[in-house]
Amino acid sequence: MPAKALFVRNRFTWLAYLMTAYFAYLQAALDPIMPFLRAELGMSYTIGGLHCSAFALGMILAGLVSNRTTQTWGRSVNFWTGAVGMSVGALAVAFSRQASFTIASALLLGLLGSILQMTIQAALSDQYQAQRTLALTEANIAASIGASLVPLLIGGFQQIGWGWRSALYLAAIALILISIKFRQSIPVVATPQVEGSALHQKLPRTFWIYWVVIFLGVSVEYCIFFWGADFLETAVGLTRSHAASTMSIFVLSGFVGRVMFSRLSRLVQDEILLLGAIAVTFFGFPMFWLANFAPINILGLLIAGLGVANFYPLILSLAVGAANLQSDLATARLSIGVGMAILISPFILGSIADQLNLKVAFGLVIVMLAAIAVVTLVGVYLQPIAVL
Repeated sequence: MPAKALFVRNRFTWLAYLMTAYFAYLQAALDPIMPFLRAELGMSYTIGGLHCSAFALGMILAGLVSNRTTQTWGRSVNFWTGAVGMSVGALAVAFSRQASFTIASALLLGLLGSILQMTIQAALSDQYQAQRTLALTEANIAASIGASLVPLLIGGFQQIGWGWRSALYLAAIALILISIKFRQSIPVVATPQVEGSALHQKLPRTFWIYWVVIFLGVSVEYCIFFWGADFLETAVGLTRSHAASTMSIFVLSGFVGRVMFSRLSRLVQDEILLLGAIAVTFFGFPMFWLANFAPINILGLLIAGLGVANFYPLILSLAVGAANLQSDLATARLSIGVGMAILISPFILGSIADQLNLKVAFGLVIVMLAAIAVVTLVGVYLQPIAVL
């Protein structure tokens, strides 16, 4: 049951929220800077798309190595190495003059940024225990703010003549200021002690059920986000510019949804909240997908955003809770699932669209939503006893 104790945010909590926003800011920067990079370096759409793939591959690699680095050097080293490394990766994107270097820089962003993100998630989970859902959801609210700022700053800096790179320089300056403010006074929450070697612990069966759910949930979110503007243009009939700007509704409604669900997490079990988020998405997405009247499509997009934005924090909380104090190992393995979802699912949907059309291809999202509901119900009723 959700804890009814007072939720206390200490200085590490605020540091974690700030650094989650920092991670999301730089992660989200790859999309709005891509038109500028392609124009300057003469890249095709395919080569440009490899940057997103490289970031996702970095997430997968981080999931394979981060638990070992945590056990070897500790969370504080992971935290600050990930933060500094992500800034280095962003600056490398800004200074690189060849596509191969910018792609390698995106890989570095994904690798070290994901190590930072996983360390934050594990530390918050261990600090707040039964209240981890509220902490993780608030961290994702901070992520939504960071991700929403970057396109505004990139466009704004470009318009006033400072150039799009200034948005990446700003992130490096922000990290310096944050480190000065927090580095000496706040230790990162230590890894809890568990019996046996943490490197050889096995995660419970229920955790792997939620691993499947997070793979499917992130797949749904990224398929809608990645292909939504194209769908609004080709299937709904909006102009290209209007379709692109309309997708901001999906981001904004996701922010609102996370705020709403963070409040509900004080009163309602995580499992019920997740099923509620699935139900909201099931209600909204068919309106977006099947309506033949643009205002209804847009309303469906808004409703779907309210639900789908909560998939990640809620599933993350449930999966870590099922991991029996192995939060570092759990977040590492979940990062592999998230990276695979980002790498594979939009590509599969795009391939189906090439063979048929985008409206038919979006049927894949309904299939994945149904799978999320079924697998979540299995996870709710299974106890984390058996191990794989």
